[in-house]
Amino acid sequence: MTTIQLYDTTLRDGMQGPGMSLSAAEKVRVVQALDRLGVQFIEAGFPSSNPKEEELFELLADVPLEQAAICAFGMTRRRDVSAEEDPALRILTDSFAPVVTLVGKTWGLHLEKVTKVSRDENLAMIAESVAFCRERGKRVIYDAEHFFDAWADDSGYALECLRTAAAAGAENVTLCDTNGATLPHDIAAATKAVVAEIGDRVAVGIHTHNDAECAVANALAAVREGATLVQGTINGYGERCGNANLVSILPALQLKLGYDVVGPEQLRRLTETSHFVAELLNVAPNPDQPYVGRHAFAHKGGMHVAGVQADARTFEHLDPELVGNSRDVLISELSGKGSVLSRAERAGIELDEETAKRAVARVKEREHRGYHYEAADASFELLLRREAGAYEPLFRLESFRVITEKRANGKVETEATIKIWVGGQRYVRTAEGNGPVNALDKALRAAITDHYPHLADIELTDFKVRILDSHDGTGAVTRVLLDSSDGQETWGSIGVSENVIEASWEALVDSLEYAFQPRAGARAADREPAERETLQTGA
Repeated sequence: MTTIQLYDTTLRDGMQGPGMSLSAAEKVRVVQALDRLGVQFIEAGFPSSNPKEEELFELLADVPLEQAAICAFGMTRRRDVSAEEDPALRILTDSFAPVVTLVGKTWGLHLEKVTKVSRDENLAMIAESVAFCRERGKRVIYDAEHFFDAWADDSGYALECLRTAAAAGAENVTLCDTNGATLPHDIAAATKAVVAEIGDRVAVGIHTHNDAECAVANALAAVREGATLVQGTINGYGERCGNANLVSILPALQLKLGYDVVGPEQLRRLTETSHFVAELLNVAPNPDQPYVGRHAFAHKGGMHVAGVQADARTFEHLDPELVGNSRDVLISELSGKGSVLSRAERAGIELDEETAKRAVARVKEREHRGYHYEAADASFELLLRREAGAYEPLFRLESFRVITEKRANGKVETEATIKIWVGGQRYVRTAEGNGPVNALDKALRAAITDHYPHLADIELTDFKVRILDSHDGTGAVTRVLLDSSDGQETWGSIGVSENVIEASWEALVDSLEYAFQPRAGARAADREPAERETLQTGA
């Protein structure tokens, strides 16, 4: 079985994307995550391009890795300067990194407009730089910048640049689609020609960008024609439209094309690695991302759910567990009885077919009013519990009131008062907050945490408001979506009303009542039976 190696450039090329920034310590965590995933080469950047990179290389020198090799990135020597006297090459070879990745010019346009050197001088720059790094004990990967543009312009010279790097000691020559403009059939043809010419002397790699949205397809096309190293970034981060997405390339290579890339246990870390890097960058993980997104194996239509229940292969291209993901059944007006029964089973709710039919009708009626259960799994589970008679109310509401006061000094004060019954006792609580939802949340928790202290650990992690039927202006129906977490599990709840505070209250209560419901291993299951009975009577 052919082995394909992965080369990650998230910490260098990926950081060139807009808004991308990590501290040196955070970059170390990314390196460790990539190493656990099984990535063979990790490009850390240029050792002394700035103080952060200098700190990163100092930290990495003492970080034990299971199998990944750290790569220091730089350019071939400057014109009119020998390799021995080029300070940038000295820095590269003085670093602890065992691998040096050198990028060099290949396209005549760049020689004329950018470096302003002759073609012979460019070849000398490549040869001398690679040889100098090899003499100083480094493994060398040569990145042929703008290779495919150069190939289209003058394939003979483009190939000569690769031959020169290989002859000087490079172990790999990587073909770069730097502008991201090349299409898969041209990538395949050029790679095939290169492998035929020099593949017996040096390994060939591929580095693609996504400007034509073909980066992943281009990388796979090159591998099929003999490339054995693929460069890319986690989640496709990078300048302009991004780099080739290693998160999509890895399972495609291993599970679709049958190449040996990483171990099965490492592949199962793919989803967590993708999400970890996203969260570290303070970027929300893309729910629609292939293989690892929350929606990648989510089924919404009733026929699709029925098919998956009969045989997952009917609507899934692979087992989500292979990449560390999981199947999900989304609930909406398109849902059928099968979807409802599947979700009820997962929640441990006993639901017969007649009750399931009622639940389907209830969902469709409420979605018509503006509810969106696909994004509110907690509220949907509560709906099922109500239909099945398995619902346990957290409290009984008597009333709530919110007062917002804007003062002459510009300061805004919000105060909420709630009156509820919990465990047969009446509670009146008042709290101040930075807004009505925050104030209501504080007042409600002040009342219920005496009885259920674990609910104090629930945190609201996101709050979204959407106006429905905006042509109604300020009288329009408002949908509020809340995300909540107990530090381990995350769930969504929803509220819909013409009054934004009422919609927020509904979503807030659902978020807490979901955590309160008895389920296997959950805190609510530990409550005393008598306490539950009191609540069910609405005392």
